Amino acid sequence: MINWKQEFIKFSLKKKVLQFGDFKLKSGRKSPYFFNSGLFYTGKDISKLGKFYAHAIVESKIQCDVLYGLAYKGIPIVTSTSLSLNRDYNINLPFCFNRKKIKKYGEGGTLIGHTFKKNIIIIDDVITVGTAIKNSMKHIQQKSDITISAIIVALDRQEIDNENYSAVKEIENLYNCKVISIINIQDLINYLSEKKDMKYNLDKLYDYRIKYGINQKEFF
Repeated sequence: MINWKQEFIKFSLKKKVLQFGDFKLKSGRKSPYFFNSGLFYTGKDISKLGKFYAHAIVESKIQCDVLYGLAYKGIPIVTSTSLSLNRDYNINLPFCFNRKKIKKYGEGGTLIGHTFKKNIIIIDDVITVGTAIKNSMKHIQQKSDITISAIIVALDRQEIDNENYSAVKEIENLYNCKVISIINIQDLINYLSEKKDMKYNLDKLYDYRIKYGINQKEFF
């Protein structure tokens, strides 16, 4: 049986999508690690990435009528996920993604692809404090007949937001949905704990988690 979490971490490290060092995040925080899904930029890479997302969707057994990718990094991911669901699981789901700016000519609007429909699964790459997801909800919530079934990301950093509250729990409570990740920070720590040459990076992760991580009891 495939250990999907370990395989995804190995894949991300090999492609240097997951890196260790000193990074400034969009949230303003300084982090000892960074996840850049934009480095999955070949056909083989993005095809493999879609398989991980498709597996997460199927394993979750969450009802879905349309996949919604958040611009910009969620666009290739949602496309590849839809392809994998069809190819590997015989599940044919429509997908759409948003524009950053409203198009005022041609077909107009902010959506490309399928329209919103009943139960939506939102696809993005990383959740830190949840800012991108909150921003995307503004036009989704204008549709009263739409339900957000789940939000699926590659990496949940398991951090608190600016109010010292779990970012994921806040998102789940605000939008009455489930946040699912392929891996989270605890999975990464578990993986690094088995690698003697990664002790320095592991220590940095522990220090960062003490400062920004959710309450320790939530990890287990």
